Amino acid sequence: MKVPLAWLQLTREKMRLVIALAGIGFADLLMFMQLGFKTALFNSATAIHERFQGDLVLVSPRSEFLGQMVEFPRTRLYQARGFEGVESVSYLYIAPGSWKNPVNPSYNRSLFIFGFNPERPVFDMPEVKEQLDKIKIPDVFLFDEASRAEFGPVAELFKQGKTVTTELSDRRIKIGGLFKLGVSFTADGNVITSDLNFIRITKRSLEKIDVGFINLKPGADPQLVLENLQKKLPNDVKVLTMKGFIQMEKHYWETSTAIGFIFGLGVGMGFIVGIVIVYQILYTDVADHLPEYATLKAMGYTDLYLLNVVFQEAILLSVLGYIPGFVISLALYNVAKGGTGLPMIMTLDLASTVMILTVVMCFVSGAIAVRKLQAADPADIF
Repeated sequence: MKVPLAWLQLTREKMRLVIALAGIGFADLLMFMQLGFKTALFNSATAIHERFQGDLVLVSPRSEFLGQMVEFPRTRLYQARGFEGVESVSYLYIAPGSWKNPVNPSYNRSLFIFGFNPERPVFDMPEVKEQLDKIKIPDVFLFDEASRAEFGPVAELFKQGKTVTTELSDRRIKIGGLFKLGVSFTADGNVITSDLNFIRITKRSLEKIDVGFINLKPGADPQLVLENLQKKLPNDVKVLTMKGFIQMEKHYWETSTAIGFIFGLGVGMGFIVGIVIVYQILYTDVADHLPEYATLKAMGYTDLYLLNVVFQEAILLSVLGYIPGFVISLALYNVAKGGTGLPMIMTLDLASTVMILTVVMCFVSGAIAVRKLQAADPADIF
């Protein structure tokens, strides 16, 4: 079987090949981690959006993301209820709260409080729907068992059948059940309760809501109803589709914070590091074998053939270097997920993106390195 020249060139210097693959793997690891955290940012930020039920959403035009919603009159939602195509409406209150660890009362931590009318559920979560009667009781809350450990062993104590009570924003509350949502860059923990319990904690008015949800009648055109609502409702509210509501959250984190930029910069740095490493390897390899390349030219091999050899080396390096970077990234994703609670998950899109970036990285390096081949003059060796 004919062994490709590119493979023979790479494997001739075993240590150089190992160093090259380690360098490419490190560059891939940088890109995997930065893209992984960026993806986890978006997934965690919109995880709760995915669990809302509704076809259209009402928010204040001044609201930018779920962690800092601006209130608007609840009457706008009732006005929307009268429009053609609208079947029902519901609303949500959101506010931060100060949670006192029930085991270590001296330890306080901020979390999100979500409140809604139990008769008009806003969450499409079976565990929440099954416990609506519990949150109707004064000062009873559901606790997110995927919250960070700093909030205390709430889920463990509750599952053991123990009564769990603590203070939330200086008010005594009781945990009546559990649900699972998870942490995000905005919130380390979450609790859900009724609108009345929410008002007791926050001292806010029931007449000012943070998000309104509109459910349409079967067969109604969401875009047509949206345009009709946007045209006729006062300009103190904005109407969005659920997809648009999710996109609003993503847009905020991507453009209005430094986090999205930092992760993008990290990917760029990993890409540049990889280009430099691969270029050094390919350039050194070409320089070391310059007499051999000149001999091949003298034997009649074209520049195109020699260029093809270098680019084959680049492809081999990209594939071989990608493998350790991918494997190590899988392990680090699990470590990061366990340590932060963020949804660090290796997806096909993520793996494909880094693979494409690795191939492009090695091709760019090869394109720069092949300029050295112009110095391979047969006349120099005769």
